[in-house]
Amino acid sequence: MKDIVWGDVLSVGVTEIDNDHRMLINTFNVLNHAVAEGRSRDYLVAVLEELINCTVWHFSHEERLMLQYAYDDLAAHKAEHRELIGSARELQREILRGEEGVSEADIEYLERWLTEHIFTTDMRMGGFLYEAM
Repeated sequence: MKDIVWGDVLSVGVTEIDNDHRMLINTFNVLNHAVAEGRSRDYLVAVLEELINCTVWHFSHEERLMLQYAYDDLAAHKAEHRELIGSARELQREILRGEEGVSEADIEYLERWLTEHIFTTDMRMGGFLYEAM
């Protein structure tokens, strides 16, 4: 089990988005620990729901800012957002159907997606918003 640790390398240069990312990373780390500790299915479902809800809210926040400042790559950025939400919802459905709990592979996927999205897509957006704001 490896936590995602917030640091300057994850900063996109826009305080309100960085604050959202800190919240998402914290919630991801709670889920990561819950899986490693073998927490109950109900607890995993609750934490995953919290992570999804936080992510949906954060994505709406980013999308509002991108609209407000006429970000060129909005459509592609939104498509990435929808992909992650779809993947997280599918994972949630699998847990609710009782097929399997959250696996280490699921955690690795979520971690990779979150960090890669921040390092690539969000960094480009952050640079644009930093200049535009």
